[in-house]
Amino acid sequence: MRVSVITFPGSNCDQDALEVFETRGHTVHSIWHKDTDLQNPDLVILPGGFSYGDYLRCGALARFSPIVKEVVAHAQRGGYLWGICNGFQILTETGLLPGTLLMNNTLQFICQHQYIRIETANTPYTHGLRVGTALDIPIAHKEGNYFIDEPGLRELQDQDRIVFRYCDADGNIAPGTNPNGALDDIAGICNTTRNILGMMPHPERAATDSVSSNDGKQIFRALEDYFTTRA
Repeated sequence: MRVSVITFPGSNCDQDALEVFETRGHTVHSIWHKDTDLQNPDLVILPGGFSYGDYLRCGALARFSPIVKEVVAHAQRGGYLWGICNGFQILTETGLLPGTLLMNNTLQFICQHQYIRIETANTPYTHGLRVGTALDIPIAHKEGNYFIDEPGLRELQDQDRIVFRYCDADGNIAPGTNPNGALDDIAGICNTTRNILGMMPHPERAATDSVSSNDGKQIFRALEDYFTTRA
């Protein structure tokens, strides 16, 4: 795959994403937010961090960066786009994904390992994975409380667009397994055409042998398998 990772002022997970894709043998480009050329990628990554210091609200200023116009055009052409944490917030600000990310219900920044459950295999990012599998994926956010109005939630549910939900180690959803108050325990969603994924947890932080969980590798492997089937 050809992968372009966007760096905004305040991004702090862009290098993690670059490293994972590079070590997995993909062609990777680091793209500065003022650039206007995505370098012809198959996949664009909007990484985690605090773009523009999260001033105004998370992702609100990043959506006006010059490169975001090209990111939106890429996605609207059917190109693959993956927003992680702050990247998910940017996706909702651009309208590429519905809903918004509110302050955690604890009003605190949360940094911990968190289990998430695979809710659908019908995306490029979960291709071939078993629905119901619990993955140990770190989270690090203060505004990860996903919210959408009732009609929007029903649409996500009816269209099988909820990709991940917060859960326990056995894949159970129960009181205490939702770390931030997200509606319907939502940790990640996709768009109607399924080329765009937004998620709050950080699989790029759980995809190398030097960290305590390698569960993020399953998502990267699923995406690679999907692209192989398209070749």
